[in-house]
Amino acid sequence: MPDQTLDATGLKCPMPVLRARRALKALPSGALLELLADDPASAKDVPAFCEMTGDTLEETRQDGDTLIFHIRKA
Repeated sequence: MPDQTLDATGLKCPMPVLRARRALKALPSGALLELLADDPASAKDVPAFCEMTGDTLEETRQDGDTLIFHIRKA
C-alpha cells in the first residue's frame, strides 16, 4: 500500500519526474510513492531518476495508457 499517490497523468517530460522528486522530498525514508504517468517517456525517465537518486523502483506496470510506478525512498 503506497504512502502517497501522485497523479502526473497529462504531464509531459520532465514534469512527472520533477513532481516525483518534490513528493519524495516530503516523505520519510522508506516511504512508498505511487506515481501515475501517461507520458511514454516516463518508462525510461523514472528508472533513470531512481538510479540517479538511489531510490528503489519496486514495481512498474501499465493499466491502459497509464504507467504505474512504485518508488521506495532511500
